[in-house]
Amino acid sequence: MLSLFNDEYFMKKALEEAESAYDKGEIPVGVVVVINDRIIARGHNLTETLNDVTAHAEMQAITAAANFLGGKSLQNCTMYITLEPCQMCAGALYWSQISKIVFGAEDLQRGYRKFGVQLHPKTEVKSGILAKEASDILKRFFIERRNLN
Repeated sequence: MLSLFNDEYFMKKALEEAESAYDKGEIPVGVVVVINDRIIARGHNLTETLNDVTAHAEMQAITAAANFLGGKSLQNCTMYITLEPCQMCAGALYWSQISKIVFGAEDLQRGYRKFGVQLHPKTEVKSGILAKEASDILKRFFIERRNLN
């Protein structure tokens, strides 16, 4: 079956979530989870709002997707993330057995690949989708934050 949507379409939806995080003063990372071309979960960072270091965008979306599906496995799902997952989120994604991860910007300081964290062997990874847009919102956030302090 030919899809009407592509990776850029869904990454733009994840970028909308990142903008929501930005508007709340959260580090602007956004996520959508997709199955059969349908967004079943959305998330953005809420670590400041919830005063919870585990409230990353991916963790929010994993929980929402699992609730939607009625089980803990995210097989046949794709997660679109504006930033490469950290090691905590990569570990959770491993256990979710998600089928595919697509992320925008690399995180050279805290990304899961720097620390050698492995995803599930069946998880496909694609990177660099709208990487400039994803990187730009993060840069804008941290420049603004630096100027406030």
